[in-house]
Parts: sequence; C-alpha cells; structure tokens
Amino acid sequence: MTMIDTIEGSPTSARRPAASAVDLTKTYGTGDATVQALDGVTLEFGAGRFTAVMGPSGSGKSTLMHCMAGLDTPTSGTAFIGDAEIGSLDDKALTQLRRDKVGFIFQAFNLVPTLTARENITLPVDLAGGKVDEDWLRQVTDQLRITDRLGHRPSEMSGGQQQRVACARALVTRPELIFADEPTGNLDSNSSTEVLEFLRRSVTEFGQSIVMVTHDARGAAFADRVVFLADGRLVDELEDPTSDAILEKMKKLGG
Repeated sequence: MTMIDTIEGSPTSARRPAASAVDLTKTYGTGDATVQALDGVTLEFGAGRFTAVMGPSGSGKSTLMHCMAGLDTPTSGTAFIGDAEIGSLDDKALTQLRRDKVGFIFQAFNLVPTLTARENITLPVDLAGGKVDEDWLRQVTDQLRITDRLGHRPSEMSGGQQQRVACARALVTRPELIFADEPTGNLDSNSSTEVLEFLRRSVTEFGQSIVMVTHDARGAAFADRVVFLADGRLVDELEDPTSDAILEKMKKLGG
C-alpha cells in the first residue's frame, strides 16, 4: 500500500474542489475608516493540489484564507469546504467540520508549551474524544523526522522542529484540506525548505489538498498553482510556477 492509499479517496481531476468562494467580500470599519479587505473574490482550490496565495501586504491574503476556513465571517458572498456551505452551519456543525475535514498550520506554531510534542500532535484527536491511529502517527512523524522528539516540550526544540510538530498536528486527523498561513515565516532557510518539502509530499504522497498563504516566491514555487490578490481582488494566477515567474508577477503588483 502506498502512502496515498492511506487517504480515503485519492485525488482525481473529477473530484469537487477542496474549497471554493463565490463573490466573497469582507469589510472592516465604517465611514472614512472603512477597509475593503476582500472585494468580490470568486475562486476554487482544487482537491489533491497545492495552491499558494500571494499578493502585496494588505492585499487580503490572510483574510481570504480565514474566511474560507471558517475562522472569520465574510461580509457577503459564500464560502464552501467541499460541498459544505460554511455560512449555513451553526457553531457546532462548523466546529465539527473544521475538526474532521480541515487542518491548520500557522506561522506562530501555536503549540501548548506544557505538552510534549506527541501530546501537541494528538491534541485534536484527544479533544474530540477519538483514538489516535498509531500507524498513521508514526508514518507522519517519520516523514517529518521528529519521531525521536515526541517526548520533548516545545522549549526543548528548535523552531523548525516545532513547525514540523505543527505540521504533524495538522495531519493527524487525516483532514481533506490543510490551510497554512505563512508556515515558514519564522524559520531559517534550511528549516523552511524542510517544511515546504513536507507540504509538497503531503500532496503528492498523502493526497492532501493544501492552501498556503505566503509572501515568499521560493516557497510558492513548491505549489502546483499560485493565485495573486491585489486590493482584495483576484488579479492573476500561475500554473506550475517557478520562482522567477512568481517574482515577475509580484513586481507588476508592487509586492
């Protein structure tokens, strides 16, 4: 059995999008202080694909991800995870959807300092009252080269090791979709490469769908597709991107 077989329903082009948005808007403030963070964004994130979201500072990258992940509420428009319309779910259903279908990786790691690496990784399963799949956990931690660090607390690990723990936590429930918000923003070059290589393998070998917000052209080049935002609008995209092509697009956007 290959690693992709361990994810139910390996990706095919016929699958529904992992996530999608229709005419999504998000406005903060009122009057002269109004900020249009998203301005009618419509797009799809393909299942079994690695998509990067880029744009200048203030372009709406993180706002888009948070609205599509159900972490923030759009002012108008519709967001879907798979077939589920996020705005139609009550708090309980939304919590369950995020717990069962979605994984999150953040720039700040968000590890619990008093817990060991293993306890941090299995926290989503433990909170849900579930049982950890030990074989799957070992596969993931072996891939991330942190199996020998599972008894350590975050303070006893490097930043790169902590982010790899956060990656394992995002995968432990075998979610269909992973949202990553600047996952390498606090890492040095070597650690960044290790995390990006793992995210790439998560798509290729594990069959995950990944949406990554990043400002780093080199990191975005690991993706299958890059979408570009400017002033809260979707303005361009690249398939099979290279660092040079991404940098050229960003120059035109002033990012």
